[in-house]
Amino acid sequence: MIGGGPGAFIGPVHRMAARLDDRYEFVAGLLSGDPTRAIAGGQALGLDDDRIYTDLAAMMAAERSRADGVDAVAIVTPNRHHYEAAIACLDAGISVICDKLMTTGLSDAQDLVARVARTNLIFAVTYNYTGYPMVRQARAMVVAGEIGALRTVQVEYAQDWLAEPLERTGHKQAAWRADPKLAGPGGAIGDIGTHAFNLAEFVTGARIVELAADLSRFVPGRALDDNAQILLRFAGDARGALWVSQVAPGHANGLRLRVYGSRGALDWQQERPNELRFTRLGRPTEIRARGGPGLASASAGHGGRLPAGHTEGYLEAFATLYADAADAIGARLGWNDPPVNGPLLPSVIEGARGVAFIEAAGASAERNSVWMPIEVTA
Repeated sequence: MIGGGPGAFIGPVHRMAARLDDRYEFVAGLLSGDPTRAIAGGQALGLDDDRIYTDLAAMMAAERSRADGVDAVAIVTPNRHHYEAAIACLDAGISVICDKLMTTGLSDAQDLVARVARTNLIFAVTYNYTGYPMVRQARAMVVAGEIGALRTVQVEYAQDWLAEPLERTGHKQAAWRADPKLAGPGGAIGDIGTHAFNLAEFVTGARIVELAADLSRFVPGRALDDNAQILLRFAGDARGALWVSQVAPGHANGLRLRVYGSRGALDWQQERPNELRFTRLGRPTEIRARGGPGLASASAGHGGRLPAGHTEGYLEAFATLYADAADAIGARLGWNDPPVNGPLLPSVIEGARGVAFIEAAGASAERNSVWMPIEVTA
């Protein structure tokens, strides 16, 4: 692991998710840019002293030279360090599991796309909401034509934790997210908007090709956006809208996706993750539940760890991506057959599309919300 040391939020989440299905051992880490904190963090987590690193190049050289060197690295630093860490891993022949945003600029993202194509290594990006069983169920239903032709998509991700200038109080998580030097050019759109964007594409199977964005900074003095309203055009005739906010009182983690077709609709909410509302035109709404009848079992992947009625959520969804990544890495190394759920694992392409979304939204907002293309070269 690179990053994720003392005081981190997402690093511990990755470690818990990786361990949930007993597919990984955590054996080496560069857990902080501060050597003292890196060493303390590694010792606290029980790493052997010779695999607690304080320098990226030294870590890559040492792990590459070991017979038991790491098979994958999780990159969980603030966004601006992702690109450097990812290049180092790919150059060392090590597969990558990278938190989003993949990079802070599209040119760097495109470079990673090209490097992954050349090396044939696994590069997963943890858009973790794609790991929820009922999100995968929704995708399977769209693919199967159960809602008919796609018409419109409404996706929102609302929080309230940055309704006040928390970044000025010494709050570590708020501080780096509000700093363009660490987070990149996107505030709310980078932190949570990319999740909403990715979720809309994942469930519908349709690419968003253009957007028109209105970005706001409602908290005085804030350097990055904290609210956005964005119109979407999908490939084909479908249209959509995306609202993302971190200044919306009453919303803790309000991610919601509604997909409307010519013959039906789907509605999923992250705060009720084990349910999916399905409406056939002219018929009463049904509630499909994880583990219940009427599900496409293959779409749920590794999601069914507990019996029906026992709630699964954020960590389990994260763990599903780690399990999918383990299948992909194992197949590449000849340990197992190619993964059944390989196409569902967010790849370097999805990572690049998230960065392209942010750049397009920023460019649109700067030009009074003109339509801007979202373009990634595979």
